[in-house]
Amino acid sequence: MQWVDNLSWVLLVGGSFFCVTGAIGLLRLPDFYARLHGAGIIDTLGAGLILAGLMLQAGFSLVTVKLLFVLFFVLITSPTATHAIAHAAYTRGLDPVLGRQDGQE
Repeated sequence: MQWVDNLSWVLLVGGSFFCVTGAIGLLRLPDFYARLHGAGIIDTLGAGLILAGLMLQAGFSLVTVKLLFVLFFVLITSPTATHAIAHAAYTRGLDPVLGRQDGQE
C-alpha cells in the first residue's frame, strides 16, 4: 500500500534527521552534561522513529516482532545509561557549566 510506504519513509527520514541532529549536538554543545542530554534524548527518538519505519516496511511478520524487542530494549537502556553516566560524572566532581564560560551573562 502506498500510504504505508510513504509513512514509513517519513519515519525513516525523520529518525535520520534526529540522529544527525544529535551528532551535531555532540560537537556544538558547551559541556559534558549538555552533550549527554542531547545525545541521550535525540538518539533515542531517532532510533525509535527509524525502528518504527522499519516495522512498517516489514509488515506483520517475525521481523516486526524482533524490531519491537529492539525498540523496547533501546527505550529502556538508553535513558538508563544516560542517567548512570551523568550520575557517575557528577559523583566524581564534574560540575556543569552554568551561563557563559567567560563569566559574563
